[in-house]
Amino acid sequence: MHQFLSPLSNKRNDEYGGSLENRMRLLLRVASRVRESIPDSVPLFVRISSTDWVEGGWDVDQSVELARRLKAAGVDLIDVSSGGSVPTARIPLAKGYQVPACSRIHAEAQVPTGAVGLITEVQHANDIITGGDADLVFLGRELLREPYWMLKAEQVLGAEPNWSTQYGYAVKRPRI
Repeated sequence: MHQFLSPLSNKRNDEYGGSLENRMRLLLRVASRVRESIPDSVPLFVRISSTDWVEGGWDVDQSVELARRLKAAGVDLIDVSSGGSVPTARIPLAKGYQVPACSRIHAEAQVPTGAVGLITEVQHANDIITGGDADLVFLGRELLREPYWMLKAEQVLGAEPNWSTQYGYAVKRPRI
């Protein structure tokens, strides 16, 4: 969908190209139709690239407006990622580098958000949520690297690890 949103990739001259309104049209139609076809009890998340990291490309201001429209279309949460549209992008890879865009979208569009982007430490993830920058933190790659991340997080945050029932079937629990 981002190919339609970004003016760097969308060179169409029909109802899906040109203006911001036109470039948002396809995603908004898809989100509305999906919302209509699933029960209200099922949350609808939409992942967006909040910026192309390139001058003249898709940016956070446009993402805020898109998030407002997605919320009105019945989207429950915006999963805020970024980049990847063009090879010339200068992405400032650093701990939590996408969180500022997520925080802006959360505050300005008044929609729940999920943060991503080099969030690997328990306290950092907790600070993002408790600080109001996002409602969720998506860990993706970190959970592939460390499958016991959630159990460790519970310990770091002072809770007793909540082992899944399946671990009870094993003779010995893995060490974390």
